Amino acid sequence: MKKILYILFVGTIALSSCTDFLEENPYGKQSSNNFFSQKEDLAASLNALYSVVATSQGQNNYVGTNFLAGDDITTHPASNKQPLREHDQYNVTDNNSWMVDLWEQRYKVIKAANFIINNASRTPDVSKEAITEAVAQAHFWRAYSLLYLVTTWGKVPVMLNEEINYNAKVWSEEDIYTQILADLKIAEEGCPVIYSGAPYHNGSMNVAVSKPAVKAATAYVYMCMAGWPLNKGAEYYALAAEKAEEVIDLVDSGAYQYRLLDNYADVYSVKYTQSNPEVLLGIFYHRDRTPQMTPLTDILFDMKQSGWDDTHGEIKFWKEFPEGPRKDATYIPKLLLTDDVLHDWWYDNGGKREVVAPVFNKSPESATRGEEFDYTSPLAPPQFGQKTIQVIRLSEVYCWYAEASARAGQVTNKSVEVLNRVRNRADGAQTNRYSMSMSAEEIAEAAYNEHGWEMAGYYWSGFATRARDMFRMYRYKEHFECRKQNEPIEVVDGSGIFRKEAVPVTGEWDDSKMYCPYPYEDTTYNPGLKN
Repeated sequence: MKKILYILFVGTIALSSCTDFLEENPYGKQSSNNFFSQKEDLAASLNALYSVVATSQGQNNYVGTNFLAGDDITTHPASNKQPLREHDQYNVTDNNSWMVDLWEQRYKVIKAANFIINNASRTPDVSKEAITEAVAQAHFWRAYSLLYLVTTWGKVPVMLNEEINYNAKVWSEEDIYTQILADLKIAEEGCPVIYSGAPYHNGSMNVAVSKPAVKAATAYVYMCMAGWPLNKGAEYYALAAEKAEEVIDLVDSGAYQYRLLDNYADVYSVKYTQSNPEVLLGIFYHRDRTPQMTPLTDILFDMKQSGWDDTHGEIKFWKEFPEGPRKDATYIPKLLLTDDVLHDWWYDNGGKREVVAPVFNKSPESATRGEEFDYTSPLAPPQFGQKTIQVIRLSEVYCWYAEASARAGQVTNKSVEVLNRVRNRADGAQTNRYSMSMSAEEIAEAAYNEHGWEMAGYYWSGFATRARDMFRMYRYKEHFECRKQNEPIEVVDGSGIFRKEAVPVTGEWDDSKMYCPYPYEDTTYNPGLKN
């Protein structure tokens, strides 16, 4: 939190812009006395908040390295990927250089949200409704960041004012979740279903946090509380199912204007980046003004497009991923390597390739603005992209409802039906694989897996990734042991071609591996972090 003392929040998001109105004085307290003194300040504060949010989600060292604990993604065994490998190996050190960014970015968002929560009410010449909406959005983003903190570090300092307090109390997980639910309640009450116009609605979808998004987020928070470490169980799964069902019913009635895209290949496409009807909440970017840095992260070093090779798919997860249009769209079909030939990902050039792994196809963008990434073209994606980062999608809500209701002991026609909506699109046909004849446990696990396949490799949202699902279900240990064994996997049945992960996992499991350690520098400032 040290660096937060010197933050300048400058609203540069594509919504509009504002000046550096939150410059700190030397005592670490924001100079807010003269702000919110004119009506324009309310919009400026929201622009600044969304700018901080966009920055915090726009590059993987800010948002995604801890999600390598999931079984869907891994990283390079060498190069400059040590900060990523530590997460992949469940062996994160307190001086991990990228983990500091994860920590700081969450507190930056909280601080920007606190500024609005504590001061916006005095804005003159604006409606009560406008203030309520602004404060509600700020409460959501504070809850969002607190969820990230509590599922990554567990007990952490929580500050509800703008000041930086190096003696801030470290809250328990239970207390942090209580605060998250309190924030989400205010957000749900204050956020509208749909915004009336720019800059909070772009003509096709909400740009700002809406009531449907808050309801969906609340459902997932209840699921987290039902699982590890609070283990509140069936009662909280029932609460999660109830909240998710509210969203589903209002979508089905037409009150909420969301729907699944017909083809899974369109879910992460460029053409729907500003108009995706299944995105309940997204973070919007513009390549020239507010870019994000996702396009090159999954492209391997030895691909012709020459990417950063930060992350790629784990082989076991790829092998178990059901065949069909969803899998075809999730991974790059063939890899154009530096020999100018398209190869299956398992081609190892006689053992000369450092990384032999499936490659995700959700983040790359074409070098030509507005066109889809072409895996057959040697042109590299741009360093800076403008795809909307998807925080919550409707297909996730379907999976959460089916899983939560089943873990609460209920298998309903609705849970089976919405789960089939997800799988039918994935299969590209009306397969209706799930039925009322399945047990609650079978439906729960099917929904858990469907959500994992829906979100595979997509860790930019930072809300309900595969790793966070595994965390709440206490499944890191199982994956740790699997990665330790690292058994070769036959990539195509009967082919005799076997591949295994390049990043080794060693040591013995203990539950401290469920969390990241506190950043070393922060433990020197806050004595509460040393306990």
